[in-house]
Amino acid sequence: MLYIKMYEYKEDLNLYIGGKVLDLVEIKNVSFAYHDEKKETHCLKNITFNVKEREFLSIVGPSGCGKSTLLSLIAKLLKPSGGDIFIKNRDIEKSDVTIGYMLQSDNLFNWRSIYKNVLLGLEIQNKLNDENIEYANYLLDKYGLAEFKNFKPNELSGGQRQRAALIRTLAIKPEILLLDEPFSALDYQTRLFVSDEIATIIRNEKKTAIMITHDISESIAVSDRVVVLSRRPASVVNIHEINLNTEKSPMKSREAPKFKDYFNLIWKELDYNEQ
Repeated sequence: MLYIKMYEYKEDLNLYIGGKVLDLVEIKNVSFAYHDEKKETHCLKNITFNVKEREFLSIVGPSGCGKSTLLSLIAKLLKPSGGDIFIKNRDIEKSDVTIGYMLQSDNLFNWRSIYKNVLLGLEIQNKLNDENIEYANYLLDKYGLAEFKNFKPNELSGGQRQRAALIRTLAIKPEILLLDEPFSALDYQTRLFVSDEIATIIRNEKKTAIMITHDISESIAVSDRVVVLSRRPASVVNIHEINLNTEKSPMKSREAPKFKDYFNLIWKELDYNEQ
């Protein structure tokens, strides 16, 4: 797959300048408020953090604090009330970086085969060419879904469906993946397995990921850093760099001695902000 190797090599060239990992996303003093005819509801207040290339960053915070709103701002579905968002040092409104968005539901269409579902994003973006089709087939084969490509979604397990949804997102070659509680619809045992699998795929494909989750353990297990938000209007309470001194495997991470220390620290920060 020559074009895949060239694609990865191009990413390697863009990743560093002078040995320093680049910031792919910069959030600077971002605020957001919802308006209706009766009142203004402040959701985010002076949010500031960055995301480096190929980093897996998780955002945790109290329920209803504005985590999904923050992803919508990065996806350009909403505009900030204040502050700035930059992608590759360009204002987000001028950025042409491709962003992939995974929601809580896999949103696979049951009347289409898995293969047709995987190609859907390419169809919508008018990118259904030979090279992109080859790349989609490569992903299906690499991640164990090639033999299921002619199955319908309701014939697959929850984990397989999430894998198919991720492959559909990866097929458009996004530079940034936004994950909005992508495992919350799964039972606990399946969730552990699928989160491990999806995080491993994202790292294998050398993607930058921003995930919101209410699961502290999940955020520690899969992430390079965890951003903790306060209750609404959300501000940044703390940013934890996760260093467990173990291999980059979410399942292995949970066995690390330092795992419980991160958990207790983040739990206390969230518990204080729930008061």
